Amino acid sequence: MLESYVTPILMSYVNRYIKNLKPSDLQLSLWGGDVVLSKLELKLDVLEQELKLPFTFLSGHIHELRIHVPWTKLGSEPVVITINTMECILKLKDGIQDDHESCGSNSTNRSTTENTKSSIKPRRIQQAAPTDPDLPPGYVQSLIRRVVNNVNIVINNLILKYVEDDIVLSVNITSAECYTVGELWDRAFMDISATDLVLRKVINFSDCTVCLDKRNASGKIEFYQDPLLYKCSFRTRLHFTYDNLNSKMPSVIKIHTLVESLKLSITDQQLPMFIRIMQLGIALYYGEIGNFKEGEIEDPTCYNKDMLVNITGSEDETRVDIQYPAQYKVQELYSQQDEEQPQGWVSWAWSFVPAIVSYDDGEEDFVGNNPASTTHQQKAQTLKDPVVSIGFYCTKATVTFKLTEVQAESSYYSPQKVKSKEVLCWEQEGTTVEALMMGEPFFDCQIGFVGCRAMCLKGIMGVKDFEENMNRSETEACFFICGENLNTKGFTYLTNSLFDYRSPENNGTRAEFILDSTHHKETYTEIAGMQRFGAFYMDYLYTMESTSGKGSTNQQDFSSGKSEDLGTVQEKSTKSLVIGPLDFRLDSSAVHRILKMIVCALEHEYEPYSRLKSDIKDENEAILNPEEVAFLEEYIPTRHTSVTLLKCTCTISMAEFNLLDHLLPVIMGEKNSSNFTNTTNFQSLRPLPSIQILVDKINLEHSVPMYAEQLVHVVSSLTQPSDNLLHYCYVHCCLKIFGFQAGLTSLDCSGSYCLPVPIIPSFSTALYGKLLKLPTCWTKRSQIAITEGIFELPNLTIQATRAQTLLLQAIYQSWSHIGNVSSSAVNEALINEIFLSIGVKSKNPLPTLEGSIQNVELKYCSTSLVKCASGTVGSIKICAKAPVDSGKEKLIPLLQGPSDTKDLHSTKWLKESRKPESLLAPDLMAFTIQVPQYIDYCHNSSVVLLCSVQGLAVNIDPILYTWLIYQPQKRTSRHMQQQPVVAVPLVMPVCRRKEDEVSIGSAPLAKQQSYQASEYASSPIKTKTVTESRPLSVPVKAVLNISEGCRSPEERMKEFIGIVWNAVKHLTLQLEVQSCCVFIPNESLPSPSTIVCGDIPGTVRSWYHGQTSMPGTLVLCLPQIKIISAGHKYMEPLQEIPFVIPRPILEEGDAFPWTISLHHFSVYTLLGKQVTLCLVEPMGCTSTLAVTSQKLLATGPDTRHSFVVCLHVDLESLEIKCSNPQVQLFCELTDTMNKVWNKIHKRGNLNLSSGSPETMAGPIPTSPVRSSIGTAPPDTSTYSPSADIGTTTEGDSIQAGEDSPFSDSVTLEQTTSNIGGTSGRVSLWMQWVLPKITVKLFAPDPENKGTEVCMVSELEDLSASIDVQDVYTKVKCKIENFNMDHYRSRPGEGWQSGHFEGVFLQCKEKPVPWGRVLVFGAMWRCLPFLY
Repeated sequence: MLESYVTPILMSYVNRYIKNLKPSDLQLSLWGGDVVLSKLELKLDVLEQELKLPFTFLSGHIHELRIHVPWTKLGSEPVVITINTMECILKLKDGIQDDHESCGSNSTNRSTTENTKSSIKPRRIQQAAPTDPDLPPGYVQSLIRRVVNNVNIVINNLILKYVEDDIVLSVNITSAECYTVGELWDRAFMDISATDLVLRKVINFSDCTVCLDKRNASGKIEFYQDPLLYKCSFRTRLHFTYDNLNSKMPSVIKIHTLVESLKLSITDQQLPMFIRIMQLGIALYYGEIGNFKEGEIEDPTCYNKDMLVNITGSEDETRVDIQYPAQYKVQELYSQQDEEQPQGWVSWAWSFVPAIVSYDDGEEDFVGNNPASTTHQQKAQTLKDPVVSIGFYCTKATVTFKLTEVQAESSYYSPQKVKSKEVLCWEQEGTTVEALMMGEPFFDCQIGFVGCRAMCLKGIMGVKDFEENMNRSETEACFFICGENLNTKGFTYLTNSLFDYRSPENNGTRAEFILDSTHHKETYTEIAGMQRFGAFYMDYLYTMESTSGKGSTNQQDFSSGKSEDLGTVQEKSTKSLVIGPLDFRLDSSAVHRILKMIVCALEHEYEPYSRLKSDIKDENEAILNPEEVAFLEEYIPTRHTSVTLLKCTCTISMAEFNLLDHLLPVIMGEKNSSNFTNTTNFQSLRPLPSIQILVDKINLEHSVPMYAEQLVHVVSSLTQPSDNLLHYCYVHCCLKIFGFQAGLTSLDCSGSYCLPVPIIPSFSTALYGKLLKLPTCWTKRSQIAITEGIFELPNLTIQATRAQTLLLQAIYQSWSHIGNVSSSAVNEALINEIFLSIGVKSKNPLPTLEGSIQNVELKYCSTSLVKCASGTVGSIKICAKAPVDSGKEKLIPLLQGPSDTKDLHSTKWLKESRKPESLLAPDLMAFTIQVPQYIDYCHNSSVVLLCSVQGLAVNIDPILYTWLIYQPQKRTSRHMQQQPVVAVPLVMPVCRRKEDEVSIGSAPLAKQQSYQASEYASSPIKTKTVTESRPLSVPVKAVLNISEGCRSPEERMKEFIGIVWNAVKHLTLQLEVQSCCVFIPNESLPSPSTIVCGDIPGTVRSWYHGQTSMPGTLVLCLPQIKIISAGHKYMEPLQEIPFVIPRPILEEGDAFPWTISLHHFSVYTLLGKQVTLCLVEPMGCTSTLAVTSQKLLATGPDTRHSFVVCLHVDLESLEIKCSNPQVQLFCELTDTMNKVWNKIHKRGNLNLSSGSPETMAGPIPTSPVRSSIGTAPPDTSTYSPSADIGTTTEGDSIQAGEDSPFSDSVTLEQTTSNIGGTSGRVSLWMQWVLPKITVKLFAPDPENKGTEVCMVSELEDLSASIDVQDVYTKVKCKIENFNMDHYRSRPGEGWQSGHFEGVFLQCKEKPVPWGRVLVFGAMWRCLPFLY
C-alpha cells in the first residue's frame, strides 16, 4: 500500500538520470527492501540540462548504487542511498559563445526553463497515478515528507575530472555523507512540526584531494605534480526554516562549511594552470562564457540578473566561489568545488529535499493534485524568494609555492622524477566568506580574514639564503605581516554562523537578515568589518530596487530605446575593501621570490576566455525621445569600488644579492632562459641599511557605468548631452594618500630595526583621473575629453644630510647595478654617522639640507585632436640647518621662490625700508601647454606654451660646499678593536666567476673606498686577476664598440637642430620669467630669528644693517625675460584646458620672428660696514629671432631641412666698475668653488675607476687595457681607413701652399657642403648693436695715501655681425670711438683729471693736440695700478 506511493518517487529519480534500467526489475528489488545496481551509465544530456553548467560531460558512470528502504520502520529509520565509486569527466562546451542562442531577454530565458520543466513533468504525473482510497491523504503526505526529510546519502570514492588544453584538474573525495541531525547537530530522525518549523542536515566530506597536472599532446601526463590539496576534510551544516507545514519552499536556507586546516601547494608548473582556472571562474561569473550568471555581464543582448536559487543550493556556492578576488580565492576555490560537485551529481537525491530545488516540486503530483493547481502554486511561490545564506569558514590556511626541477635517474631507461623545493609560504588565519541573497533584487558577499603573513623558505635561484644550516630566525624569513593573531582575536570570524554556539539558529530563535541597502551600509561599515576581522574585509553588495512596482525590467529595453519599463529598476553595485595594518619588507630574498612567481605565472600561452566586443557603433539605433532621456537623467546604474589601506609600513632594504637581470627581461616581455643556476655562498649583510615608508591611509575610489556600451551608444547619439549624462560615460578613479612619510633605518645583528631617521616628513596628496568609455563612438565630438587627470600636492618636504644621501645612493645602486661581480660594501663610519646610538652626540654634526615645495596642482587632458596640460607651483624653498655648539640649529636659506626681486637690480633696496614677504604672493610658476595628437596634422591647432615664473632668490652659501664635500671616514684598526661585535664582514659577493676564486672579503678593509659605485667597485687583487686572465678580448671589443658609436659633432649638432626645429616650428610661445637674484657670500649667512623664515633678501638686509660685519657677498641679478612669438596677443598663463588661441599657427615658421626682451641685469658686491660696490650697472636688451626653413630633397631615409637663422640684438649701454676689494672677493669665491669642484671631481673619478692604484702599475699600460681604464682614447688612426687617405694626400696639400687662401676656402666649402649634403644646411646671420661700453677700474694710489686712482675706458657705437653661409663665413665689427682716461681723487676734493688732462688713449675723429701726449715717461706713473 505504502509502496504504491514511495516506489514511483524513487523510480522516477533513478530512471531520470540512469540509462537502460528496466523499471520492473527495480520495482521488484525495491519491494524487497534493498536494491543493488552495478556499472550504471549516467544520462549525460539530462545532467547537463538540469545543472545548466557551461560544461559538457565526456563520460559519467557509477560503479555501484545501493538503495535500502526499511519498509517496516519507514517512520523511524532513514532510507539510505549509497553510491560506490562514481566518476565523471567534464570539459568546456565547444563554441560556447554560439551555444546559447544569444539568450534574448529575461522572459525568453524563463520560458525555456518552463518548457524543460513541463517536458519532465508529464512522465512523473503518469507514474504517480495510482491512488489508494484506504489511506487518508494527510497521513500519506506527512509520511512521505518524513521519509524525504530523512534520506541518508553516502558516496564512497567520488572522482571528478576537468580537462582543457593541457590542463587536467581532478578532485577525489574518499567519502561524503549527508544525513539529518537534531538541535545539537547529532545524527537523528527528525521531522518538521508545527512548533519547530526547522530542518537541519550535515554533510561530512573526508579526505578530499585535488590534483592539477599537465598533459602532453597525446593526452598523457608525463610526470605527476604534487597535489594542490591533499586529504583535506571538512563539514557542512544545512539549516532550513519553513513558514508553515505545507510550505513547499523553505523561507530561509543556510549552508555553512567549516575547514579546520587547508594546506594548498602550488608548483611553478601548476601556477599558470591555476591562474587559468581562476580566469575560467571569473569568465563564468561575468557571463563571458555561455549563458551562465549573466547577472554581471555588460552585454546588451543578455540581461539575466543572477538567476539564483533556481538551480541547487550548491549552485549558489559556485556563485560565491567565483565572486572572490583572486588572492583570497585560493583556499576557497577547491574546497568549494569539492563540496559543490557531489551535491550536483546527486542532485536527484537532494531533490527529495523540497528545500533546495525551487523547480521540480513534484510531490504535489503524487498526492493527486491536478496540474492547474500546481502551476498556480508555483506562481504563488515564485513571488517570494527564499533568503539564502551561504558561508565558508577556514581556521587556518597555508599556500606554499614550490619550484620544480627534473632529476635524471641513474639508469638511462628509468623515468624522470620531479623534485620540488618550497620557496614561499602564505599563511592565513580565520578566513570567512559569506554570501546572502534573496532572489534577484539582493546579493551580498562578505570576505574577511583575521591575520596573514608571507615567509621565505629554503633558497632561490641558487642562493641558499634560508636553508636550515643558515640559522636564520623566523622574523627574518617573514616579509609580510597583516592583521592580528587568531589566539588574541578569538573566534569572531565564525560570528552568526551555524558553527557559532551563540548564533540564533543554535539557540532556537529565528535569525534576522538585513536585506535593505541603506540599513546594510549603516551596519556593515568599514570599522565594523575591521573589528570583526582585522587584516582584510570586503563587502560586495548588489541591489536592484524597483521604483514602479512592476518587478524587474530587462536591459533589452535600455538598448533598443523602448520606454515602457525604463527607469523602473535601480541597480547598484558597490564593493568596499579594507586592508588592515600591514608591514611589508622588500629585501633581496622577498623580491626575488615574488618576481620568480610572476615569471612562472607568465610562462603559458592560453587564449583568453573573454570575447572582445567591437566598438563599432550600430548605425540603425533608435534615437531616444525626451521622456526617455529624462528617465536616464534620473538614474544610471553604476559599479562603485572603494579600496582602503590602513597603517601601511614598507621597508626596502639594500640588496644583499641581485639576480634581477634573469627575471626582469621575462617580465618585460623579452624571452629569456629562466633555467639559470648560481652557486653563490649567501652572506647576510648586517647592519643592513633600509628605507622605511609609512602611510597612515591610502584610499582608492573607482566607479564605472554598469552597462557602459548601451549608455555610450545612447548618449553619443544625442545632439546636446547634459553634463550629468556625460559624467556617467567615464570611468572615474580617485587616489588619496594620507600621512606618507619616509626615513632611513638599519637592521642590526639582533634582527631589530633602529629608530628611523626622517627623510620625508608626513605629507598627503591626491590624484584623480577619468577615462572615456568606447572613445570610437565619440569621433565626431572632438571637444570631448578622452582622458583627464588632476594631481594635487599641498606640501612636500625632503631633508637629508650628505651622509644620508650617500646611503640612499648606495641602496639604489645595490638594486640598479645588475649582474655585476661587485661588493656593495657600506662604510661603517657612514652608518654610525647616520644612526647615532641613543644619548651619544656626534663629534662634528653634519648640516642638513631641507627642501620644500608647496601647492602643486597639475591638470592633464587629452581629446581626439590635442593633448594639453596646465598647472601651478605655489612655492619652493630650500634651506640648510647647521648645528651650532650651543645645541641649537641655525637656519640658512638657500633658495626662495616666489621672492619679490623687482627692485633688487639696484642697491637702493638695502637703504630703503622693505616690505616683508607677503603670504598672498602669486604662485611661483603657472603654465599651460597644448600639443596636437599628431604633430604633422596641425591644421586646426598648433603647439602652444604659455608660462610665467615669478622671482627667485638664491643664496649659494658656503654651507652648501660643506654639505657637498662630506666624505665618510675610513675605518681604522683601533676602531675595529673597540667594537668586536661588528666583525661580520660587510663585503658581500653577489655572484662568482671561475677566474676570481680569490675571496672578495679578504681584501684589506682599510683600502676599501667608501661608496664605490657597485658596478665597478672591486678589490685590487680581483681586478688584477681578471685583467691577467683575459688581457685582450673584452677591452678591445669595448673600445671598438665605442668608436663605432661615435658620430662627428657636426652630425650630432645637425640632428639636434632638426629635433629642436620640429618642436618649435608650430609653437606659439609666451614666456615671462621674473628676475632671479643670486647671492654668493664668502661666509655663511644664517637667517635671524626676527624675520620670516627663509626670506633671503630679508636675511641679507638684516646682516647689512647688523652690528657684526657682513661677509663679502657677490650679488648677481639675472635679467627678467619676456619671449613672445609673432602675432600672439598676451593671454593669462593659466587657461582652462583644452582651449583655443585666437591665431593658431598653420604654416611652418609662422611663429617667427620671436621678440625676446631682457631687462635689469646687474652685478654688485656687498662688503662689510654697509659698503656696496657695483660691478655691472643694470642693463638689458631686446632681440628678434627669425628662422625659416626649406625642405631639401631626401638624400637618405628621412627628409632634411635647410635653415636660415637671423638674430638681431639691441643692447642697452653697459657700464662695468671694478676695484681691488671686488677682485679679492671674486678670487676668494672662485678659489673656494674650484677647491670644492676638484674634491667632488676627484671623488667621482675614484668611484668610477676600479678604486685601486695597483691597476695602473706594472707592465699593463702597454696593453690596450690601459687605455680603456685611463682617460686617453686609443689611437685608432693606425687601422682606420680615413687615416690612410689622409696620409696619402699630405704631400699634395703642402705643394699647394702658394695659393693657400684659395685652397683653404675650398676645404671649408668641401667640409660645409659635405655636412650639408648629409644633414641639411644652416645659414646664420647675427647682428649686435651696443651704444656704449664704459669700464671703470679703481685702485688706491700706492705713493699717496688716501688717494684713489680711476681708469675709465669708453667704447661707443659698437656693432658686430656674423654671416655664416655654406661657402663662406663673414664677420664684421665696427667701433666709432675708443677713449681711455684716468682720474684721481683726494680727500675732500673729489674726482679730478689725472696728468696730461687725464688722457691715456684716444681714438676718435677729432684727435688731441700731440704736445700733451709727448711726455712719455710721465705716462708710466699712471699705470702701476693696472698691474
